[in-house]
Amino acid sequence: MPSSNPRARHFPPPMSSTSLSPEGEEVAEEEQVVTPWEVSAKQGGKIDYGKLIDQFGCQRLDQSLIDRVQRLTNRPPHVFLRRGVFFAHRDFTDILDAYERGDKFYLYTGRGPSSEALHLGHLVPFMFTKYLQDAFKVPLVIQLTDDEKCMWKNLSVEESQRLARENAKDLIACGFDISRTFIFCDFDYVGGAFYKNMVRVAKCVTYNKVVGIFGFTGEDHIGKVSFPPVQAVPSFPSSFPHLFSGRENLRCLIPCAIDQDPYFRMTRDVAPRIGYSKPSLIESTFFPALQGETGKMSASDSNSAIYVTDTAKDIKNKINKYAFSGGQDTIEKQRKFGANLEVDIPIKYLEFFLDDDAELEQIRREYGAGHLLTGEVKKRVIEVLTELVERHRRARAAVTDEMVDAFMAVRPLPNMFS
Repeated sequence: MPSSNPRARHFPPPMSSTSLSPEGEEVAEEEQVVTPWEVSAKQGGKIDYGKLIDQFGCQRLDQSLIDRVQRLTNRPPHVFLRRGVFFAHRDFTDILDAYERGDKFYLYTGRGPSSEALHLGHLVPFMFTKYLQDAFKVPLVIQLTDDEKCMWKNLSVEESQRLARENAKDLIACGFDISRTFIFCDFDYVGGAFYKNMVRVAKCVTYNKVVGIFGFTGEDHIGKVSFPPVQAVPSFPSSFPHLFSGRENLRCLIPCAIDQDPYFRMTRDVAPRIGYSKPSLIESTFFPALQGETGKMSASDSNSAIYVTDTAKDIKNKINKYAFSGGQDTIEKQRKFGANLEVDIPIKYLEFFLDDDAELEQIRREYGAGHLLTGEVKKRVIEVLTELVERHRRARAAVTDEMVDAFMAVRPLPNMFS
């Protein structure tokens, strides 16, 4: 999945208001930028997800859909559904309609392997994808865009491939079912039916359109301009003949963060023109940086992120030193006024990873009323995150190179719908 490109900032256009210049002309004031390459809010504020829904033209994931998922799967909704982490969708209703008729679908998500270790924000879509795979008992394809990272991050081909395999170990550690999961690297897999679909997509997207969508300039090399079809075509089942031969009408559901939406708006526009169904999306908010909700956690700033390789000591130090607090600056003021929960990062992290709804509500109530101090809340966050990271580290340590090879083997998945 895409990473930072300082030039690619033109689509989706930042939301803006207008003001008057000294000459009386209207001047746009940038409010927030959300693209596959950059996420930032206006003047240190928060991302406005309601405005994103309006701007992108997606739909809000409401309680009726969450209740329907619970009814169809006979299991409690994932914490990311209950708490609005996954908050928007495109045609998720169609996926549920098909499933209720007895028609299966498949999942597609991905990772751009640009770093050795993942941070907790990277894990969010994969944790949710595992829940979807288990709940609906459907196959999953995971794309590792080692080619894209080679082009955007100026990595060598060999280093991009190495990072892809290392990242694959972290993904496998999330617990995906090997009998229903195919992980592939672009450098290894692109060709054949996959490449044919890339060409079909490429012929439908003009140069002007791709510049408008992704903001490429004359200074960008042609590899960047040619990349979008690579990320588009895993949403077409015919790209995987070893998995879906004879199932070319199978629907695809893509769990992803909302900054990936431009890629799949392009895909959904093209799909009917080349005879394929539009992929459906279920989209998440961003996991906030330790310093606050002005954007998403960044792999380029180690002090903004909790990594799956961090020790218990690292986690404790980062939370205590960097996690932005909505609590008051003295004990006396905290007891009197309580904390501002809307800006408190420890509370945000508990909303992501503390599964117990009753405990979370108690912490929110007592912290907001001043009965709990910031240090007490941070202590609980440290416990929750340390347990999560230690559990992941143990699972990853058990992943061998042979297991990676097995997940990446081009083979049928005979039990993928059972």
